[in-house]
Parts: sequence; C-alpha cells; structure tokens
Amino acid sequence: MLSRTTASVSVGAVALLSSLLLAGCSPAATPDAAPSAIAETQPTADSTPAASTPAATATSATATGATLDVYDEPGGSVTATLRNPQESGAPLTLLVAATRGDWLQVHLAQRPNGSTGWVKADAVLQHSLEYSLDASTEDNTLTLLKNGHPVKTFRAATGTGGTPTPHGAFFLTELLQPTNEGYGPYAFGLSAFSDVLSSFGGGPGQIGLHGTDDADSIGRSASHGCIRLSNTDITELASLLPLGTPVTIR
Repeated sequence: MLSRTTASVSVGAVALLSSLLLAGCSPAATPDAAPSAIAETQPTADSTPAASTPAATATSATATGATLDVYDEPGGSVTATLRNPQESGAPLTLLVAATRGDWLQVHLAQRPNGSTGWVKADAVLQHSLEYSLDASTEDNTLTLLKNGHPVKTFRAATGTGGTPTPHGAFFLTELLQPTNEGYGPYAFGLSAFSDVLSSFGGGPGQIGLHGTDDADSIGRSASHGCIRLSNTDITELASLLPLGTPVTIR
C-alpha cells in the first residue's frame, strides 16, 4: 500500500526521491526513510528485421507534457488531469487498451480497479511491450511471459484471506528503491488497489510488487495484498521490465 510525499535529489544523473511507502505489505515493517524512484529507460530497438520480430504483447503510453488530460470519450469532457512526472518522480506511463483515430483508450491507476479513460495520441509517446506478468493467488506464483509465451515462474507471496490480492488486469506504474529492508531492493507500484482496505499506513491502499526480508513468507498467503518475491527475483525483474508492463492477477 502506498503513501506519498515528494522531494528531489541527485543520484547519478538525475533521480527523484519519494516517500512512496509499501506500508501495507509487511505488518511489522515501518520504513524510516524515503525510497528513490528509478529513472525509466525504454528498451532500445535492435537490428532484427521487422518481419522476424514477434508481435508486441501490449503498448504503453508515456506523457510528454507536465500534465495529461483524461477524457470520458474521444473529443468529450476532461475527467482528470494527471501530473507528469508522478509524485514518486516516475514518468507518467499508462497501458493502452484500444485506439480510435487520434485517440487512445488507456487503463488508469485509480479506483475502481479496471478504470479507463481516453487521451490524445499526440500527448504521449507509445512503446511496444514484449513482456507481461501473470500472478496466481491460488498457487502463489508469478509468471514472466515474453510475447505471450511463459519464460519463467517465480514463487511469490500474496494477500491473506482477510486482505486478498485483487484480481484483474493491471500494469506497472513506477519502480522504486525502498530504503527499508522489509521491502527488498526494488518495488514496483501497480495500478491495482485493495478491495478491502481503502487506506493503509497513510496511503490509498495501492498494491505493490516488491522484495522482502522475510524469505519464509514466499510461497504463502502472507501479505496485506501486495505481491512479494525473493530479493533475487525482484532484482531480475527490475532490470528487465519497463513501466506499463501488463500484470494479470488471477
């Protein structure tokens, strides 16, 4: 679950610091400093001929301006204006659901889960996504797929019966480096929100995908809704997955 305040710092070239805290995922953990947002770098196209390149799994849309207007329909009324970058310092990146002329329907990181809206195509940069994630709360696993084909399955911890991990189609919204060991070396924010917790630890009940210092919890239903991986596994995904990557939770 996530709470937010923001300040900026220099890390390497430019990075941003936030107190986006995964407060709902480790009951005993109380973060004592803010995690830093990881600068997002989109994958670079290689020299493989287009004819032999598998079709992308999905498409992300990253805002190019300081704000991004969301509409109820193409050419309709503005329902929200989103800030770019986000409070965490991560670029505002959404997952494309459909296209209609010069408009894109996008998935939104807000309640209720599954919310969508429309944005102008010329207000974003689109990127093809080859990876996706599929989580099973029954099996406590997370599967990495490339162009729709399973590549690797990780053991995971998911929500307990009282605070279950929500099911649905979501996407990765931001990548952070928590300073509290309880959340491991990396934490992704998801566009999912808890179905039972409207707030937690000062945050809105947003779900995260992160590491843990409790290795024994992996493979069990043990969290307040977040998905936990071993620190080795979350580090592998942090180096591989761009923002906007689709995440299906079953």
